[in-house]
Amino acid sequence: MSAKDELLRQVRTLWEAADFRIKDGARQRKLRPDILRRALGLVMTDDERAASHGLDETCRMREGAKIISPEKLECGEYVWVGENAVLDASGGLSIGSHTSIGLGVYIWSHTSQLTNLTLQNFSGSELIERRPTKIGSGVFIAGPSVILAGVTIGDKCVIAPLTVVNKDIPPYSVVSGNPSRVVKTINEDYIAAERGRVLGKAQATL
Repeated sequence: MSAKDELLRQVRTLWEAADFRIKDGARQRKLRPDILRRALGLVMTDDERAASHGLDETCRMREGAKIISPEKLECGEYVWVGENAVLDASGGLSIGSHTSIGLGVYIWSHTSQLTNLTLQNFSGSELIERRPTKIGSGVFIAGPSVILAGVTIGDKCVIAPLTVVNKDIPPYSVVSGNPSRVVKTINEDYIAAERGRVLGKAQATL
């Protein structure tokens, strides 16, 4: 028996086992397609994985990344999503073009803390609060960072690693810390100078 046939035999054995149970409720049917999409994503390339979530063909989505409620995500072109990032669009999420979401970044558009505090932590609770989160174009979010629900990050911002963004961030800001704070403001002159520096180093190595 080939390795491929043996793998199929093991899958069939698990599927037919008495203790392997699949529920058939409305909630399970709603969640199942996303679970299957993630499982099939293990054999996809990053562009194929992005396309399977409805993102533009120019986007890339690395292994282990997850989008919650992808139908509520508005995403621009040339967006890169790193390994194991979680994008929660359940409360509405927009991401501008040429933005990168780093490895292990969590972006939220809902919070369920009140369901715990009131002992009403069940699926579909009316105490789950959803707020749209907006991320501009040309943003770099280093991982692992956390973006909380309802936050707006302006265009061309840099979010340093291990940052917790809990308030709106104006455009052209470099942000760091927990809670986040603006540590530097940049402009187009700064960006042009940095571009020249990097291209100059690349030319010097040729």
